[in-house]
Amino acid sequence: MNKKAENIIVGISVGDLNGIGSEVILKTFEDSRMLELCTPVIFANAKILSFVRKSFTSTIQFHGVDKIDQIIPGKVNVLNLWREGVDINFGVNDPKIGEYAIKSFTAATKALKDGEIDVLVTAPINKYNIQSEDFKFPGHTDYLNQELEGDALMMMVQDNLRVGLITDHVPLNEVASHLTEELITKKIETIRKSLIQDFSIVKPKIAVLGLNPHAGDGGVIGKEDDLILKPTLKKIFDSGTMAFGPFPADGFFGSSQYEKYDAIVAMYHDQGLIPFKTLSFGKGVNYTAGLNKVRTSPDHGTAYDIAGKDMADYNSFKEAVYLAIDIFRSRNQYEEISQKPLKIKEKQL
Repeated sequence: MNKKAENIIVGISVGDLNGIGSEVILKTFEDSRMLELCTPVIFANAKILSFVRKSFTSTIQFHGVDKIDQIIPGKVNVLNLWREGVDINFGVNDPKIGEYAIKSFTAATKALKDGEIDVLVTAPINKYNIQSEDFKFPGHTDYLNQELEGDALMMMVQDNLRVGLITDHVPLNEVASHLTEELITKKIETIRKSLIQDFSIVKPKIAVLGLNPHAGDGGVIGKEDDLILKPTLKKIFDSGTMAFGPFPADGFFGSSQYEKYDAIVAMYHDQGLIPFKTLSFGKGVNYTAGLNKVRTSPDHGTAYDIAGKDMADYNSFKEAVYLAIDIFRSRNQYEEISQKPLKIKEKQL
């Protein structure tokens, strides 16, 4: 493994400061063993994090820096993006706090694009208070899809359970109209490539859930499964991708059938996320697959109701850091293996 992979720089956007984001960040890195795995850089302000630290019992120390090249391995680094004071009121939905959340996120994204950090882990934002003339995106993923190379796909991960979505933040009454052969084929190919390069699975098996109850029941409960999904999946399978289905979603999870596959593809948000969050026991991670850079986040929101009360469970955020590191290493390894055959051929020539 090259030196860079041994000292992975994890950039962290601080999220909504009135929520639990900064608390779960600090609790994660309170364990000094985390600093043996990576060098964290929190895009925020050291004084703000000192204030947050007082809201729960903590001995964590920060190293404040003004430039990214000043960070020190073995320390929790805080890149000071602003100097002015910020009024934090835990549990309050505040558009001004939303501005700081986006300032942190966009700066961290730029650092990721520029190669100043290796991976990005994002703390939760409020999708309403972040909206402005300068930022008109539903959330993190859409902005990353614009700024980075590739096609973003939302994948929820917990150990060997991986759930990818064909459509994500689409109203339920619009899902069917979004399902086309082109979209389904593109998303499944993104998942296949991700399983190979990000999770080191050589020949992945992918299960695809049907849109309608009982996968349409032969056309009795909706026609989309028979007219769109089945012929599309046949073409995908015939091309060499091991994609199976469509499976009725209820029985698929209820019978533990999901354990036989490397990834499950859901047609819409709740079809995939309800069983995932039930099965992941608070340790799930949201991974943005399909991009040229690695970004993860915890699978929860701002949790205003418990913010500032020292009640936040940091396990999902910690798992998001672990997964980002694992994927970064897996991609490095995949690139090394992919390049070696070329070098051999060049020598023979």
